Amino acid sequence: MELAVICGQVVDLVTQTAVFIRNEAGRVLPSQIETKQRNHLVSYVDKKSEQLLIEGLRRLLPEAGFVAEEGSVEQQLDRAWQWVIDPLDGTTNFLHQLPVYAISVGLLHEGEPVLGVVYEVNNAECFWAWKGGGAYLNGQKISVTASVDFQLALFGTGFPYYDFSAFEQYISVLRQLMQHTKGVRRFGAAAVDLCYVACGRFDGFFEHSLSIWDVAGGAVIVTEAGGRIADFKGGRNFLWGREIVVAAPCVWEQFFAIVHAHLGAI
Repeated sequence: MELAVICGQVVDLVTQTAVFIRNEAGRVLPSQIETKQRNHLVSYVDKKSEQLLIEGLRRLLPEAGFVAEEGSVEQQLDRAWQWVIDPLDGTTNFLHQLPVYAISVGLLHEGEPVLGVVYEVNNAECFWAWKGGGAYLNGQKISVTASVDFQLALFGTGFPYYDFSAFEQYISVLRQLMQHTKGVRRFGAAAVDLCYVACGRFDGFFEHSLSIWDVAGGAVIVTEAGGRIADFKGGRNFLWGREIVVAAPCVWEQFFAIVHAHLGAI
């Protein structure tokens, strides 16, 4: 399969879908918002965006199955090829008109991420990558931070908002990062955070209680940009394991050691 061609077609589809999301910003009424679980919101914008993506992706690769956040299509996990879709990562930001929300599309082959497209809507920034092809932002090749002292590094994370089972361990990681680095930021859209590591805006990122659609697209992008990626134990179960840590190689050892020491046993 020519992943470069497929990636270009996905970029076009995601860019078109982003126009719909952008046009609906600020127009969603409170009565049009549903609560799926604690602090987990969804609106017609999420659902319509997912439908548009599924329709387009199905035409591109008819043999592929889908894993989609809003459940617009039945999951078919036995397929060799799988599209993994988050139609609006950062829904709470979108509904509060806070800038950082995105579309994320990943393609898996035999369970391995091989293609990813993440479109951050507010800044019209489209990140993409395919296995072996490098990573790009609006057509320009990107890479992770080449060199930075750990105490000058900037990290991203996502605060727990419904699963507080590892809250104290999480706070311990934050404490060490706050005391020994430049700082920590939380934007509220994991797909975008991964891309910010890929282009060197963040030097590393960690979060737990994530879903596969939060990370499948960004994982390819950060890997192709030269970043390292793992679960909190140092393994490869970051897609389904609900935990991820990524970083530029120059800070990986120190950063991963902190995350692993406090969260590796959860």
